Amino acid sequence: MTKTWIGALAGVALGALAAGGAQAQAPAAKDVVKTYSDVAAAMYGDAVIAASELKTKIDAFLKDPTDATLADARKAWIAARVPYQQTEGYRFGNPSVDDLEGRVNAWPLDEGLIDYVAPAYGETSDENPYYALNAIANPKLKLGRKTVDATKITAKLLNSLQEAGEVEANVAIGYHAIEFLLWGQDLNGTGPGAGDRKATDYVQGEGCTNKNCDRRAQYLSVVTDLLVADLKDMAALWGPKGKARVALAKKKPGAAIAAMFTGLGSLSYGELAGERMKLGLILHDPEEEHDCFSDNTHNSHYYDIKGMTGIWAGTYVRLDGTKVEGPSLKAYAEAKAPAEAKTLDDDFAATLAKAQVLKDRADSGKEAYDQMIGEGNAEGNKVVQDVIDGLVQQTRGVEAVVAKLGVKITVEGSDSLDAPEKVSQ
Repeated sequence: MTKTWIGALAGVALGALAAGGAQAQAPAAKDVVKTYSDVAAAMYGDAVIAASELKTKIDAFLKDPTDATLADARKAWIAARVPYQQTEGYRFGNPSVDDLEGRVNAWPLDEGLIDYVAPAYGETSDENPYYALNAIANPKLKLGRKTVDATKITAKLLNSLQEAGEVEANVAIGYHAIEFLLWGQDLNGTGPGAGDRKATDYVQGEGCTNKNCDRRAQYLSVVTDLLVADLKDMAALWGPKGKARVALAKKKPGAAIAAMFTGLGSLSYGELAGERMKLGLILHDPEEEHDCFSDNTHNSHYYDIKGMTGIWAGTYVRLDGTKVEGPSLKAYAEAKAPAEAKTLDDDFAATLAKAQVLKDRADSGKEAYDQMIGEGNAEGNKVVQDVIDGLVQQTRGVEAVVAKLGVKITVEGSDSLDAPEKVSQ
């Protein structure tokens, strides 16, 4: 990826920027850090709660695999995405978060690594030697020169498959592995419909479809346990003595503020606007949608944006209805860069409104996200492009605020935005 360097290099001390005028008193940077960390703890805590409920529903499904229990498990997966996606603004600026993120939300994945796939998927890939490994079907797996005993599907086995051969598309764990196991492949292209895996893929004994139902059930159970454990580790980063909270609190005020804006800028620009949205729109490729098996991508994008807005404002409403709030980045910026802060606040609101249009379009049943990015769909393409434009504009707003504050941040770029001619058609 390319990098976009942003920020003023003038040696203006951050604490001296509030001199003169009748501006509001800025909250202390340490208090902003505390709110930011408290919001993170609440978001990740809710992600653990929702994933634990997902585990309960999956256990019930595996005990009695019916259409009804499968539907309940799918609903729980979609619900589990809501709090987690709101945390993604904590990526990029907090290294300990990124250390774990790939275990939880890596995508896209080559699903043939995990289970059976349609013939059109193919059997080989020049980029991935494990493209069609099918861990569920094979009790012995050849990984390089090593033969791995996969007689029992365990956490150790799945961890060994994650990014096997240093190929990022070998995603064996996390939300999207679970998503694939619940929905199966979406074979509809940019037409209507999501994945349609049958509950009978998990029936034990007579009635099992597509073979290996026992091993498929093992895999789904173990991978869900791993998700809950990994999310607990992420939540612990923001506990009273958590690694991420302590590291941020130890930074000098300018560096702490920069870290917080880095996450918002990088998620807005390179990650969401670029890699998750613009790339798929350029290629009109449903394989580039984030929640591609479940057709839940509209929600994932919406809650990313909602989460960024909450991080900026220093507020979050927990699953139980309680509200976490305190001195915020927004208040800090309003005191030190009022004009730029007002513009950025308006940018966040505008992007969220555009994402709401996208979400409503999908939720209404008019068309799913993969249909919106389809070739020749001018109306749907525009809905997606409007959100991309909003994200780019709010990144510019972040740039303006940090420049006024006299701090420097690095925002992740994306060829899809910075050099679209390099994106292969």
